[in-house]
Amino acid sequence: MKNYKNRDVWGLIKAFNSQRDRDILAQKYAKMRKNAFVFFRGTCHLFYRDLPQDSIFKTAPVTWICGDLHLENFGAYKGDKRDIYFGIDDFDEGVLAPCTWDIARLLTSIFLAGDSLSFKRSDTEDLVQLYLHRYTTLLSIGKVESIIEDNAKGIVADLLDDLHRRKRSNFLDERTELIDGHRHLKIDDKKILEISKERDKRVIESIDTWAKTQVDSGFFEILDVGFRVAGTGSLGLDRYLILVKGKGSPNRNYLLDLKQQLDSSLQLYVSSEQPKWKNPATRVMNIQQLVQPAPPALLAAIEFNGGSYLLRELQPTQDKISLKAGKISLDQLENLIDTMAKVTAFAHLHGSGKFGAATAQDLIRFGNQLDWQQQIVIYASNYAKQVQIDYQVFCQATQDLSLI
Repeated sequence: MKNYKNRDVWGLIKAFNSQRDRDILAQKYAKMRKNAFVFFRGTCHLFYRDLPQDSIFKTAPVTWICGDLHLENFGAYKGDKRDIYFGIDDFDEGVLAPCTWDIARLLTSIFLAGDSLSFKRSDTEDLVQLYLHRYTTLLSIGKVESIIEDNAKGIVADLLDDLHRRKRSNFLDERTELIDGHRHLKIDDKKILEISKERDKRVIESIDTWAKTQVDSGFFEILDVGFRVAGTGSLGLDRYLILVKGKGSPNRNYLLDLKQQLDSSLQLYVSSEQPKWKNPATRVMNIQQLVQPAPPALLAAIEFNGGSYLLRELQPTQDKISLKAGKISLDQLENLIDTMAKVTAFAHLHGSGKFGAATAQDLIRFGNQLDWQQQIVIYASNYAKQVQIDYQVFCQATQDLSLI
């Protein structure tokens, strides 16, 4: 295994997060202290700093990758036509890179999740082999299908069914309240924070300017704005929850997520030429359109506050996969990982041959090769052990979050 002994783990983490909101950054660090798996979710930049730039991590076909692929980066969402899908739900780190980068990060997350869920090591190893076998089998066929209500199984089917059955009024009532017949956001000072009048005005002006370019500008008439605290890796970035008029009546209002986008932390390490995206939000939006069967509803790149932001319909946390001890069985996780392998293969194949990505034929050939598969399992297993070491260093450095 690579020697990481001389790395300053805490220094690297501090430097990466130095420009983030101090108070919310403390929440991010508190969350990362929970276990090594959550720590891994919050340190994507560290994973790619350590990733070898040779062998299978350089020679594999380049694809449009998520970049931050892990077990909790999948979820259910609605497309613009209100069809419901299960897929990868965060492309903040997305770039054009070898497909093995996604696979290595996902396999490492399985090893770490197995530990956090107290599974037997042999069971965790079986889950890793299950994912890799399903992914390579589907890649070698070159034809996969998107995951929708009709073909979903297990807890994924339950997730899609819950989203299908959810009433808009009930969903809105969870995050808003009716006052004199008009909806307002519930400011709870935890997940939704109040913002200044000046910031509120600037958000409204930016959305209004963008909305004038849309067919139905009235849909995006803003009723209320709050600061949103959500995610793990993105905690501390600028993010808003926006209540808009939508289709008119209070029960047909919509909730939107407006999230600051930065350059991908992977860009320091990629050797493949990247398209000249206008800004980071445009990069994320275009990659989603390249690899997903349908992008999330109301997806758009917005310029705001001197930066670039991604606008989309709110995806609630209950529509995402959450791995908690006692809440998911080994059988359920097997079904879930099988589905995630299908989603990953679909994403890599769907983006093939586009804007510099390898062709589907290249991926088919790669899926049929066996020499790289055991290498990537060994790497993921070893790196998961390193994450456990780094996690302990991090916990030691953050014992008193008030001093950070």
